[in-house]
Amino acid sequence: METDNFAKIVAHKITKLGLSALAILLLEAHKPLAFVGSQLLVVAQPTLNLLVPNHLIIKTIDLLADNEQLEELIRLLESSGRSKEQSV
Repeated sequence: METDNFAKIVAHKITKLGLSALAILLLEAHKPLAFVGSQLLVVAQPTLNLLVPNHLIIKTIDLLADNEQLEELIRLLESSGRSKEQSV
C-alpha cells in the first residue's frame, strides 16, 4: 500500500516536470535491468545516504526490484500523460 503511494508520488513529480514520455521510454527500455539497478543502489546506499534521505533510497530500491511496482509506475505515467493531453 505504501509503495503504491510512492509510485504515485514519483509519477506525479515526473509528470509535473513534463518528462512522462521520456520516463516511460527509459523505464520500458531498461525494465530487464531494473533489478540490477536496485542492487547497485543497495551497494551505493552508504554513499548515497550523504546526499539523499535513507527512506527514499529504500523505497526506490523496492520500486526497482519489484516488476509489479515498476509496471504500476509505467501505468500511472501513461494515464497521467493521457489525461494531460486531453486537457490541452
